Amino acid sequence: MKRIQVVPTWSFRDGSGNQLNPQLFSLLRAIHEEGKLTAATKKAGISYRHGWNLLNTWAAFFGVPLVELQKGRGAQLTALGEKLIWAEQRVVARLKPQLESLASDLNMEIHRALEGVSPLLRINASHGYAVALLPDFAEGIQLDLQYKSAEDALASLGRGTCDIAGFHLPTSVVSPKLIESYSRYLKPRVHKVIRFITRRQGLMVKSDNPHGITGLEDLTKAGVRFINRQKESGTRVLLDEMLKQRQINSRQIEGFENEEFTHSAVAAYVASGMADAGMGVEAAARQFGLGFIPLEEEYYLLVCHHRSLEQAAVEQLLQNIRSPAFQQAVMQLPGYSPECCGEIVALDDLLSKTNTI
Repeated sequence: MKRIQVVPTWSFRDGSGNQLNPQLFSLLRAIHEEGKLTAATKKAGISYRHGWNLLNTWAAFFGVPLVELQKGRGAQLTALGEKLIWAEQRVVARLKPQLESLASDLNMEIHRALEGVSPLLRINASHGYAVALLPDFAEGIQLDLQYKSAEDALASLGRGTCDIAGFHLPTSVVSPKLIESYSRYLKPRVHKVIRFITRRQGLMVKSDNPHGITGLEDLTKAGVRFINRQKESGTRVLLDEMLKQRQINSRQIEGFENEEFTHSAVAAYVASGMADAGMGVEAAARQFGLGFIPLEEEYYLLVCHHRSLEQAAVEQLLQNIRSPAFQQAVMQLPGYSPECCGEIVALDDLLSKTNTI
């Protein structure tokens, strides 16, 4: 069934009202990756002449060049060219969860208008690379996927405004704060846990790692700039707990108060050169060509009321995530594993002994 997507686009206007179509972004990204205009235009799917005209048109629009072309040295982005592509990457990374949630709302309205619609399944979960695959494997169900923090998702489950909530737990670093937070919403006699995926969390750094960062202790080095996640995120809670266990004072970490709201946004921030390190999943680091220093593995889990396991929509979801096709897609994500995906687990002892599930 047709599924719409919502994507951000750029609109540039000067003081005279002149406007340009931002087709240039794909060309700039290709130049950044290839280092030659001939290869970049081919990768962007445009002719060399059109690429050359684009560069000249946009240089005239901004009043400064976006690319430097030097004989024998290929093409290199200017400071403004670099700023444009990283600004776009950061904006997309920041807005993606909200836009995907909006698209889910719109798709639900479309599906409701059709005859013979499939059972409805409402999932609230924090944004992640594996969760984002679910709409592509929603065979037999109407999937209403809304991105929220883990605590907000669990609260929604308690209120009955969603059928399944997503949350995550470290495999070895036990955070009393996280356990206390989740325990307010999860009841062993009421809820059942569905194992989903395991993912690696760690530090994202520039590919050449110029500061020689090997662990959290190196974040306190002079000149190392850090980009953090927001306080309500599971990644932030995990980081805070690891710093506490290692007796590292966060006040000694430059940029610790600066926050982004997704793994991809943190990766884009580091890739743009605005920070030297950030905390996130390996898949985000690889997406932006960054180095990755693994620190901890996390279980990403789904939870529902035990009676929901008998509902047709939940049964279909389990069938979908247990399928070889879905698990193969998860395995394509760096640092992700679908081991035991779809297994039903009792909630007893889960929050006190996360390494037993």
